[in-house]
Amino acid sequence: MSSPWFFVTLLTLIAIVSPTPLAEARAFFVFGDSLVDNGNNNYLATTARADSPPYGIDYPTHRPTGRFSNGLNLPDIISEQIGSEPTLPYLSPDLRGRKLLIGANFASAGVGILNDTGVQFVNIIRMFRQFEYFQEYQRRVTKIVGQQQAQRLVNQALVLITLGGNDFVNNYFLVPFSARSRQFSLPDFCRYLISEYRKILLRLHELGGRRVLVTTTGPLGCVPAELAMRSRNGECVPDVQRAAAIFNPLLVQLIQQLNSQLGSTVFISANAFSMNMDFITNPQRFGFVTSKVACCGQGPYNGLGLCTRLSNLCPNRDVYAFWDNFHPSERANRLIVQQFMIGSTQYMNPINLSTIIAMDSRT
Repeated sequence: MSSPWFFVTLLTLIAIVSPTPLAEARAFFVFGDSLVDNGNNNYLATTARADSPPYGIDYPTHRPTGRFSNGLNLPDIISEQIGSEPTLPYLSPDLRGRKLLIGANFASAGVGILNDTGVQFVNIIRMFRQFEYFQEYQRRVTKIVGQQQAQRLVNQALVLITLGGNDFVNNYFLVPFSARSRQFSLPDFCRYLISEYRKILLRLHELGGRRVLVTTTGPLGCVPAELAMRSRNGECVPDVQRAAAIFNPLLVQLIQQLNSQLGSTVFISANAFSMNMDFITNPQRFGFVTSKVACCGQGPYNGLGLCTRLSNLCPNRDVYAFWDNFHPSERANRLIVQQFMIGSTQYMNPINLSTIIAMDSRT
């Protein structure tokens, strides 16, 4: 008798080689921080924004959009893969009528799991507010298609949530002897973050999320900003890397516990740490000339301050793993999404996105 895993593997292969995804284009919802913000912060009085050149230099319009990228970001590339239009920022006036049925992006640069993360950015959309907007979104869609269809759209949607990085780099490690570092040892802080993240993920399920991709933090100690401020020899910063090494396994464990509690594979962990470390440790193998120096910036590793018109700017963004001092280039984002789609359980646990698409197309 054939193993059920044979059929899952077969479905995955079909999804990979199909020119278009098997499932009809499904709605897509995005929550989290600057790694996935499509421009909500453009509409806010905040310093956490990417609405000036050279941001967007490689976007189809060659104009800044509010994405912290030279071009497309993670949600854009995932939308391509699932056969959908890119999600619009929820605050965009263009998000109305039938466009609401594509989904929405609620993410806001600077936010974290904790409400006190990113206070220096003042006016950002914290997680409780992102969820309030999600509820408002559902009311708006209900007026268009009715309650039953709106509920179905949300339940069948793909959801992406990216949080945690700012809780370390823009909170715990922001300044020496920060309030949180005086309150918690690093392991205790990680456990506290997980206890708060648990509430966020359960709330997302309560609001209708049934297929939720949850990214771990990336290698926080290896980004150009941390190299510029804390690295002595260009090596990843040990204490910041240690934060990710403690937090990420706890997050994977939390996801397994929640799925067991809910009796369904609701949450899928995406190992952003390993996805990024692959090209950080061996950039040439992936066609990059450097994984230490940002394309846009100034100071050591182009890691200090904001990316602006006055910054150093590389001529070819495709050979830089990092676009600015914190964020991957579009090409690096494409490598990350490739692992989202077809990665083994080392990267996507318990299943990858191609398998999800194939399985859901049969239900």
